[in-house]
Amino acid sequence: MHDVDLLPLNEQLDYGYPEAGPFHVASPELHPLYHYKTYVGGILLLTKQHYEMCNGMSNRFWGWGREDDEFYRRIKGAGLQVRRPTGITTGYETFQHLHDPAWRKRDQKRIAAQKQEQFKVDREGGLNNVRYRIESRTALSVAGAPCTVLNILLDCDTNETPWCTF
Repeated sequence: MHDVDLLPLNEQLDYGYPEAGPFHVASPELHPLYHYKTYVGGILLLTKQHYEMCNGMSNRFWGWGREDDEFYRRIKGAGLQVRRPTGITTGYETFQHLHDPAWRKRDQKRIAAQKQEQFKVDREGGLNNVRYRIESRTALSVAGAPCTVLNILLDCDTNETPWCTF
């Protein structure tokens, strides 16, 4: 999982297959903004099996922010160990973070509305019961590799997550 607003600036970063467990490329020691030990956002590599062990991510989060804090609790609950880069000497200069809250005011509203959810573990929602439909599929090639872009429409339950309509 790779946030589109986080650009890696160090070619030594490892994006290899994380066989030994989830690998947090954008660790707190390297991320320009988030420095707390339970942070797993930005860039997190994990296998399909790891994701399924966690039941994916909670369905209670909409918009930007907070979902990765709850996901950390799912990772720990699944008995997985998060590994992080070693030997990277660029510190907080390792990434450029492009997210500007002034441009994304609607995201800030959602953060306030769902802030308390990040401290809970959503034991009901996740991969096992996410509701969605595929609006369209587009086949393309990236550097010669075949890719499929899916346009997904997520179902919003306003009783469960009233902030999904902001």
